[in-house]
Amino acid sequence: MSIGTAPTQVYRKRHLVPLGETIPAKPVVGWFIRRVLHIPLADQTPGPAFQAPFEVAGERVAVNICYEDAFGSELIEVLPEATLLVNVTNDAWYGRSFAAEQHEQIAAMRAIETSRPMLRSTNTGITSIIDHRGNELARLPWFTRGVLEGAIAGRTGTTPYVRSGDALAIFASLLLAGAAFVLRRRRSTGPD
Repeated sequence: MSIGTAPTQVYRKRHLVPLGETIPAKPVVGWFIRRVLHIPLADQTPGPAFQAPFEVAGERVAVNICYEDAFGSELIEVLPEATLLVNVTNDAWYGRSFAAEQHEQIAAMRAIETSRPMLRSTNTGITSIIDHRGNELARLPWFTRGVLEGAIAGRTGTTPYVRSGDALAIFASLLLAGAAFVLRRRRSTGPD
């Protein structure tokens, strides 16, 4: 939700964490999880598939929550309209493991794929400003309270990934797998 001089704008998380925020196949396994395993799980409702970017200070901000930034194909649905990416996350459960750093790297990859800066706000200090090339411009130290200040400008335009999504990567993977299959087959049968 945005607060300030802009009108109220709301983003509802759409990609929920299975067995954390939602129970997959709830009609089939929900009773088992609650009654047999005695695991109290939240069962939230995801937000709509398309949610317009926020309008903030002349920018169009694509918001994503927690690990939603791991799904590039979902992030690009608001592009090329959005000029800036913002991720708000609770990475505290990672502790001081490499997973928190990996989440930061995932955010940097999204910045590169979309050619959009990514602003990250976390409760553990891996709060950062990442430019459109995936470079971390500023960061708060881990587990330190503070305010991160910096300047970044939103960007427009499209990249090959914004245009094609995962289709290009899937096509390239299939092409490489096919080439590997043909080469392996030629080696195993010998020369003609």
